[in-house]
Amino acid sequence: METRSHGAALPQSSGRPVVTDGGLETDLIYHDHVDLPDFAAFPLVDEERGRSLLLRYYGEYVDIAKRAGAALQLETPTWRASSDWGDRLGYTASDLRRVNRESVSLLQRLRDTVGLESFLISGCLGPRGDGYVAGEVVDPDAAAAYHAAQIEAFAEAGADLITALTLTGTGEAIGIVRAARSAGLPVAVSFTVELNGRLPDGTPLSTAIVDVDAHGGPDYFMVNCAHPSHIAPALADDGDWRSRIRGLRANASTRSHAELDAATELDEGEPVELARAQDALRPRLPNLALVGGCCGTDARHIAAMWGVDSTL
Repeated sequence: METRSHGAALPQSSGRPVVTDGGLETDLIYHDHVDLPDFAAFPLVDEERGRSLLLRYYGEYVDIAKRAGAALQLETPTWRASSDWGDRLGYTASDLRRVNRESVSLLQRLRDTVGLESFLISGCLGPRGDGYVAGEVVDPDAAAAYHAAQIEAFAEAGADLITALTLTGTGEAIGIVRAARSAGLPVAVSFTVELNGRLPDGTPLSTAIVDVDAHGGPDYFMVNCAHPSHIAPALADDGDWRSRIRGLRANASTRSHAELDAATELDEGEPVELARAQDALRPRLPNLALVGGCCGTDARHIAAMWGVDSTL
């Protein structure tokens, strides 16, 4: 089994295919009927039933990676496990440190049992604000200070890397990279885009990637929480910046963020159609290696992306 010391090469950085998971929160809410206030899955780590649900969810992606002959990277269920969101759910700073560490431990125990040759555990960060709304301009130093505690908990627990998902602007991305470097962890930055392919604050994806790289840059970039038809316009600009994108986690739905935010029913699209739409982006993404899903997707969608039959 492959485990990594901090700073060692990630398989996706050398172009090795890596399976990652789907839309954890929407899968749990709509398929398992789990109540997740503020879209926060991390409290499940504190409950026996919650841990069982998480392990069932993760196990589906272990199976896909085995059948695809690919490496696997799983995200901790901690997208909302930072202080502002934790406060809303009654979690203290010490509670959050514990649950972030235990989220890594949960996946470490799974890794020890499944027999995969390459299985990375990624400490998952979300934005301080709403992942669908840009909000105020974020100061990088303030972002580094805000996210440091969660990142340090992941480092202490032995996470292989940090992945910051659904970022809406460059300031927070720069700060997260700084905090991850201070903790000695590799880091991936994933932006989301609107229907026009721009970040929620209006920044072109190309500009965002070049800007963050000018301030040190992560190990690689991703795009998540957008349908491939929304990502396509973002890739229209030529340039070396596109080679910095190594991961995609697409939404199942073609709806806008505003429409999804207001929706009361799941729009899970059609797995094979989503896989085809995502494959159509590959000519513009020469280094794409890590592939999974985001809102509305589950193991059926990810199996289709990897060309294996779903067991669901």
